[in-house]
Amino acid sequence: MAQTLEKHTLDIQKIRAQFPVLHQEVNGKPLIYFDNAATNQKPKRVIDALVKYYEHDNANIHRGAHALAARATEAFENTRVSVQKFINANEPEEIIFTKGTSESINLVASSWGRKFLNPGDEVLISTLEHHSNIVPWQMICEERGAELKVMPINEAGEIIIEALDELITEKTKMVAFNHASNSLGTINPVKYIIDKAHAVGAKVLVDGAQASSHLTVDVQALNADFYAFSAHKMYGPTGLGVLYGKRDILEKTPPYQGGGEMIKEVSFDKTTYNDIPYKFEAGTPDIANVIAFNEAILFINELGKENIAAYENELLAYATDKIAQIEGVRLIGTAKEKVSVLSFEVEGIHHFDLGMWLDAKGVAVRTGHHCTQPLMDHYCIEGTVRASFSVYNTVEEIDAFIEALKSTISKFKK
Repeated sequence: MAQTLEKHTLDIQKIRAQFPVLHQEVNGKPLIYFDNAATNQKPKRVIDALVKYYEHDNANIHRGAHALAARATEAFENTRVSVQKFINANEPEEIIFTKGTSESINLVASSWGRKFLNPGDEVLISTLEHHSNIVPWQMICEERGAELKVMPINEAGEIIIEALDELITEKTKMVAFNHASNSLGTINPVKYIIDKAHAVGAKVLVDGAQASSHLTVDVQALNADFYAFSAHKMYGPTGLGVLYGKRDILEKTPPYQGGGEMIKEVSFDKTTYNDIPYKFEAGTPDIANVIAFNEAILFINELGKENIAAYENELLAYATDKIAQIEGVRLIGTAKEKVSVLSFEVEGIHHFDLGMWLDAKGVAVRTGHHCTQPLMDHYCIEGTVRASFSVYNTVEEIDAFIEALKSTISKFKK
């Protein structure tokens, strides 16, 4: 019989009922969706908001004088205010809508980096980074003649804090790192690193893609200069991201793209750029997804971020204990502080093969390097199997996953 978790206060079955995609079979088995670090599922209210916009309010925003345009604009800007409050930004104008965390980071690297990085300057990232927080910095460092440096990690997958005393210097102009690792789940000491960076006058960008749905984010308390995250990892639509930036920094940063909306006046001689945030939102935005994202934020707020985190932590502890008892399994990433990500390999079985066998039993996990090849190189492996949990997952699903994993391993050993 499955163990129950007694600490949380959420009605998990009531929550599950709000997610239509969960109630299906895959390969003749009930779907067990453990790929939440890649994207999590969407509650019906988010889906309904998308449909409602297209059926009732479909119009371009900010420009039209008619009723549909006014309704769409109001709903769009209401989401900006919701995001501001969700991360405790100082004002809505500090919230920029993008295509995702990747574009948010590219915006900063390209626009801020092109203006403020000079030959001999240094950009510091960590070994834990997603490719989206590596490649843009490589590109701009090469263009500007700056040097990219990397924070090392220990065997548990934690940043070696002692190394920062030598790595963060007067040459450091930007420190970019994730709040939580998408591959290992490691929660980084964000405030400590930000304070170290600010002590030498460096700016800080925090990749919050994996933290936004799991951890309380207060950008003012953290004193982050930039904070980036994606809607689709917090029950919202795909193709939508957020970049927070401090007003004074955004105002000094040139536009990322040119086009409509990001201008005040245009002539063939000169263009005057719009105020923030519109200066960074060229063209027609993803109106429907922005409006639907508001429902995802309301969903999280109604459940309570602390309640979600507590339950997901219980699931992680339970799954970690169960999987550690299976012979031949090696956990990759054993940091003391983690979000609900469980990464592992099994001796003698390729991670892709294992993922396919689990899929045959209805269990959806992620396999591969998870867009963190340098991190996999650190552990001298090609990739891992990653099971990641969300608020709608259950102990019973973990038990079924563990049995499926045991069954698969026994087949390979025969």
